[in-house]
Amino acid sequence: MQPSFDLDGQVALVTGGSSGLGRAMAQALASAGARVVVVARRRGALEESVAQIEAQGGRAAALVADLAEPKAVDDIASQAAKPFGSLTILVNAAGVNLRQPIEEVDQTSWQLTLQLHLGTPFFLSRALVPGMRSKGYGRIINLASLQSQRAFPDSAPYGAGKGGIVQLTRAMAEAWSRHGINVNAIAPGFFPTELTAPVFEDPTSSDQLARRTAIGRNGTMADIAGPTVFLASSAAGYVTGQTLYVDGGFTAK
Repeated sequence: MQPSFDLDGQVALVTGGSSGLGRAMAQALASAGARVVVVARRRGALEESVAQIEAQGGRAAALVADLAEPKAVDDIASQAAKPFGSLTILVNAAGVNLRQPIEEVDQTSWQLTLQLHLGTPFFLSRALVPGMRSKGYGRIINLASLQSQRAFPDSAPYGAGKGGIVQLTRAMAEAWSRHGINVNAIAPGFFPTELTAPVFEDPTSSDQLARRTAIGRNGTMADIAGPTVFLASSAAGYVTGQTLYVDGGFTAK
């Protein structure tokens, strides 16, 4: 039997879909046939994501919301189902890295970072599980990081959140996979996004990181598409609780 990567009939919600990896993952899902709702704070950037998906023949809608606000999670879950119906795919891609020296991290930046990287993915996923369970199909993809297992300077809260999301992915998989809801994480290497702009603005740093990979280059947005579609599809029916490093072999060296 040939595996199916067709997402026709599926409805996806992508947090952080206004830019970077979130936008690229939303485009990949739409290209595979899913109808996609992108959610973030910036309306203009969201509308640009929708326009790009529609220009490629896909269907998409924008939802403006503050993903860092815990009280907004249930409302986001209900509003996201309005354009295309009940959601079967969730990509938790929203994030922030404030890049503060560890001595300068305050309660506000700590809480913001941990909410976006752990609190929102957990509670948003839990809010969508009943709908996925009723359909007998669900795919949740969390965003891990190289910092899920390695420390980088000035990123203690970010690293804590990305370390936690790996274990949260396992816990969610243990709880929900028996209902047809598989939960996995993608851990990207270095891709050119808003979060990594300080790295890519310095050609020396960018080149050094590329040389640390097994492949010899940093990631491009095209590199995230295949893993996203695979984990969202029925082809990944026996894959759950895993973290897939899409890093060009950075962690292999």
